[in-house]
Amino acid sequence: MPTIKDQLYLHESLRLYPYLDTVGKWTIGIGRNISDKGITLTTAYQMLDEDIAECVADLSTFTWWLGLDEVRQKVLIDMRFNLGAAGLRGFKNTLKAIADGRYEEASRRMLQSLWARQVKGRAVRLSNMMASGIDYKE
Repeated sequence: MPTIKDQLYLHESLRLYPYLDTVGKWTIGIGRNISDKGITLTTAYQMLDEDIAECVADLSTFTWWLGLDEVRQKVLIDMRFNLGAAGLRGFKNTLKAIADGRYEEASRRMLQSLWARQVKGRAVRLSNMMASGIDYKE
């Protein structure tokens, strides 16, 4: 006997990207009306955990990643989260400087990028963390 989940899946289908439904409401998943209902705090943090895990898995492909201190790892996770895999890999000279332990140079290169002009304060905070190895204060 089909479950209610089976029935709703049949009627709503599964969409992993947002779409406009037949009445113009943004919807995702199996009929989740995010225009009116949004998502729960639990769902938001679950999505964040999944995204962070994806970033860490990607960054772990760099041989030097595990040798970084926690603060500099946080910087790269943040940048990878914001820029995506291809975007972060576009920072070739910055990544090379980090791999070589030239953190002040990496910090300067971060601030000279289009990304820094777009994200402003975020880039300043992250570049300071990269240069110093000291976490930010709230």
